[in-house]
Amino acid sequence: FTSWGEETVKPFTEEQLHHILTALDGGEYGQIVRAKGIVPNGEGKWLHFDYVPGEVEIRNGAAGVTGRLCVIGAELKEDALTSLFHLN
Repeated sequence: FTSWGEETVKPFTEEQLHHILTALDGGEYGQIVRAKGIVPNGEGKWLHFDYVPGEVEIRNGAAGVTGRLCVIGAELKEDALTSLFHLN
């Protein structure tokens, strides 16, 4: 397995994050086995998320200094993940 990670200050809504995480099930970003992170929601709160195939959990949590994203899997398509998370 390999991992892809980024730090970002980009805010995400819960709906955007849910859409992104469920898109990981399709296989077009590699064989994803886990994704997790913390991102700002743009309203002064932070969203913590966990993903395993077929399961998405998004919750409010403690603040971070910057957003962090981590995706773990095989044959990861890093450019596609960067686009999926709107980081380019």
